[in-house]
Amino acid sequence: MTGMTRMTRMTGTTEPLLLGAVAYDPKVVTIWTGFRSWLTARGLPFDFVLYAHYERQAEDLAAGRLHAAWHSPLAWVRSQRLAAAQGTPLRPLVMRDTDRDLRSVIVVRADARHRRPADLKGETVATGAVDSPQSTLLPLARLREHGLRPGEDFRVLRHDTGVGLHGDHIGGERDAARALMSGEAAAACLSDASWLLFAQDGTLPPGATRPLDRTGPYDHCVLAVGHAADPDLADGLGRLLRSMDHADPEVRHLLDLEGLTAWLPGRTGGFAALAAAVTEAGHYDERGRITAPEYAP
Repeated sequence: MTGMTRMTRMTGTTEPLLLGAVAYDPKVVTIWTGFRSWLTARGLPFDFVLYAHYERQAEDLAAGRLHAAWHSPLAWVRSQRLAAAQGTPLRPLVMRDTDRDLRSVIVVRADARHRRPADLKGETVATGAVDSPQSTLLPLARLREHGLRPGEDFRVLRHDTGVGLHGDHIGGERDAARALMSGEAAAACLSDASWLLFAQDGTLPPGATRPLDRTGPYDHCVLAVGHAADPDLADGLGRLLRSMDHADPEVRHLLDLEGLTAWLPGRTGGFAALAAAVTEAGHYDERGRITAPEYAP
């Protein structure tokens, strides 16, 4: 008995597959309520719980209190370390088509004297929140690659908006962009997407900034499955999500809210740079314990 046949027969008699999601925005309720209705109508026993931040969600997934979790990239890194320390499996199930091969940018004002990253020595660099992969951890790791040590060779002006949300709240990035334009900082660390958005919404005047450097490509959010999940239900969840068609009006608005046009198979290679940045920054240790002294979600 496999696949959807098993799921259909088990509906109503088996513990539903329980997924965790972080309520970084009110739309999260709309998204997962809609997904739940769509999935259960197709025979998958499914439910979800909401979290205030990713750290507890990661701990609960690794401990088996959750079957699956809609994870930020940083939550994936931590969950992977927690699970490895316990000797339990963790796998990436699906990710959005918009989660692959992203980049972050270190920008300066268009009229700045800085022409290369080394020119930031002795300057102030604005970042997002302490736990933002795209606007703090990865860009600072990039500057380390150029021989610049945060806090020693340059000052880090951090903007801790939405701590615990792992950069899902772009308020910290917006504040970093404003610090650049006000002259508080010589450079700002932003995701490529935020840099484009801020030029469109007026946070950054058109043509007022230019890129000084970019990170390598990295992946973003991933739906992770832990050891407590029934393998058949987890595989069924993956198949159903990947079958969602953006042309279908029943799910199009949910996919648009979640920022994707298609679910793709999950992969792990795009998290290597972040894992290295986490270790360099001392954010988590190798067992997944929080070790950044200033981090309190």
